[in-house]
Amino acid sequence: MASIEVKNVSGKKVKSADLSASVFGIEPNVHAMHEVVRAQRASWRSGTHNTLTRGQVRGGGKKPWRQKGTGRARQGSTRSPQWAGGSTVFGPHPRSYAFKVPSKVVKLAMRSALSAKLADGELFVIEEFGFEKPSTKEAAAAIKALGCEGRTTVVIADDDVNAYLSLRNLPRVNVLPVAEANTYELIDNKALVFTAAALARIEEVLA
Repeated sequence: MASIEVKNVSGKKVKSADLSASVFGIEPNVHAMHEVVRAQRASWRSGTHNTLTRGQVRGGGKKPWRQKGTGRARQGSTRSPQWAGGSTVFGPHPRSYAFKVPSKVVKLAMRSALSAKLADGELFVIEEFGFEKPSTKEAAAAIKALGCEGRTTVVIADDDVNAYLSLRNLPRVNVLPVAEANTYELIDNKALVFTAAALARIEEVLA
């Protein structure tokens, strides 16, 4: 069983926390993470692209010239695909790109992401932010004190409103309630920060 330092908003160690080996100590399954991230990104696509088929293009009702005797190729409509201003053959139409991934694979991917972050030294735990009121300045100081650089994802308890309001305006910081934690946002960063409460909750769900 691995352990990790739990720090306060000043960046000082206050205690150590034991981490579940089944959540933070597995061999990362790269294929599972790839499948889940691909599914997430696919579900975010709007799928509103559209092209007009031959029956939808306006005009072209009259045959442009007679069938025989002109020396030109036979044509039935100026809205056929080979004409400028004509229709599109096999073009895209509105659709959903979403596809399902089994819930077991989703959990495996999240465990893999957390294990990889711990192994890479990019996982941090803060006891609590403890903001009495929203303060972006205090939030920036806390993130800096933890030693986080570059893109940072902060996972907080679902009811920690002041922390959410304080962190959301920081550049290169993505704040998530623990209920919305997902594989893509757990790995799309250079530093992953959990509050102690959020860490306990995600271990409870994934263990």
